[in-house]
Amino acid sequence: MQDYQAPADLLKDRIIMVTGAGSGIGKAAAKAYAAHGATVILVGRTVSKLEAVYDEIESAGHPKPAIVPMNFEGAAVKEYEELAMTLEDNFDHLDGLLHNAAILGNRSPIELYDPEIWSKVMHVNATAPFLLSRAMIPLLRKSDDASVIFTSSGVGRKAKAYWGAYAVSKFAVEGLSQMLAEELDDDRHNVRVNSLNPGATRTNMRATAYPAENPQQNPTPEELMPVYLYLMGKDSRDVNGQQIDAQPK
Repeated sequence: MQDYQAPADLLKDRIIMVTGAGSGIGKAAAKAYAAHGATVILVGRTVSKLEAVYDEIESAGHPKPAIVPMNFEGAAVKEYEELAMTLEDNFDHLDGLLHNAAILGNRSPIELYDPEIWSKVMHVNATAPFLLSRAMIPLLRKSDDASVIFTSSGVGRKAKAYWGAYAVSKFAVEGLSQMLAEELDDDRHNVRVNSLNPGATRTNMRATAYPAENPQQNPTPEELMPVYLYLMGKDSRDVNGQQIDAQPK
């Protein structure tokens, strides 16, 4: 899977939403999906970053993307539902959803963890993906071949000390992913759901979590894209409910 060679037209005519699309893995995924033919819906909280990704995709001659500014920390249920209605009016359906947006929060012992930061991290990393998935499921069901990817973490599969709300939120994401994989595995088998652990990657979040680490020892987000493309394309139609690693262990 890590060596997957994606056909140039793998995602032709597909509508794919990417959260946290303004930087890091989300940006790389959005550009990779667009380069393989998808119309990408760029979701994030910083408009200037989304516009920069938009310009890169458009200047490369790929399908024109769409921008959806959304701050998951404060977005209300109504905003998710309105987004679904807007997408239905403009695109009719949704072929893919990459849940990538997340925040790190504090790295500290539980007994010292700030309750407000805990609530914020849990909301952005776990509640927001639930609300977005809930709103998008009707559109995903209208696709002939839809893929949902939840971004996990090594500390969301085996907890480690001092990772606090981030680790717990990723455990929640794993549970949500597995639950949806079973709930959407109906007679049509047209919606698959998997979790993907990118592993140590050269991103700003990784640098914040490991300030003493040499970032050059980690792969760039672009180097992980074969797995992201595989899971979003038709070659993974039979892969459902799996916990996948983007890097070999």
